[in-house]
Amino acid sequence: MVKIIDCPRDAMQGLKTFIPTSKKIDYLNQLLKVGFDTLDFGSFVSPKAIPQLRDTAKVVEALEIDNTDTKLLAIVANERGARDASEFDKITYLGYPFSISETFQIKNTHSDMKESMIKLDNIINIAEKKNKKVVVHIAMGFGNPYNDEWNIDIVNNYVNKLINNGIDTIIMSDTVGLSKKDTISQVFEFLIPQYPDIEFGAHFHTNPNTWYEKIDAAYKAGCRRYDGALKGFGGCPMSGYGLVGNMPTENIIYYMDKIGEETGLDKKELNIAMQKAIDFFPEN
Repeated sequence: MVKIIDCPRDAMQGLKTFIPTSKKIDYLNQLLKVGFDTLDFGSFVSPKAIPQLRDTAKVVEALEIDNTDTKLLAIVANERGARDASEFDKITYLGYPFSISETFQIKNTHSDMKESMIKLDNIINIAEKKNKKVVVHIAMGFGNPYNDEWNIDIVNNYVNKLINNGIDTIIMSDTVGLSKKDTISQVFEFLIPQYPDIEFGAHFHTNPNTWYEKIDAAYKAGCRRYDGALKGFGGCPMSGYGLVGNMPTENIIYYMDKIGEETGLDKKELNIAMQKAIDFFPEN
């Protein structure tokens, strides 16, 4: 069975209009009923950087996890965020964005790659003390639009470093939506056989014309974990490439249903969530 992770955090973070806390809680609690493996629900970062998610601490307190197997993941960008997120028993995973593009790492976390790796070591130590697990999202995992050098050896080098630091869940991320099916195949066909004990996931941003080939390439290369966001909302406000939408979660589900792959999702609750999504996300 594949793992599907819905990422309302990524869908919300670039929106200018602040979504009221109560509305976030209502929407996220509906998503928890669907049966996603994990809900990437919020982030503990500076409110100056991501004002939309400044209420994550209030939101998590109101999330109803007693009747769901869905785990909660919060993004952190530094040690302070890791400490704050680790105080909540409801949170299982701390997601850390590590870029193999020096340019994007600085744009995203105001740290170069060497500094970012040091931060990650500290975050892992914080997480272990609080019984949390760190998931690393490798930004620019399928290419680099900033003219920094990119090749499969660079990808492998940093994946190996992460594994040596104790990371066993690595999400290859296409932050700006420029990945091609051949590159997606190359990355997963190289990594998955080489590291059979590591869980690799795919976090795609896409336009309506390329979503299918991206999922298809990843699945045929052995990937069984996928991030998405209902209706394809969102994007990274730090990329400099505009808000290229997330892979629509419903498209991932459509693909899996088509090929007969089990998702374990409650389709009735999913349909309710999709209707709520239409009202939940503002125009800008």
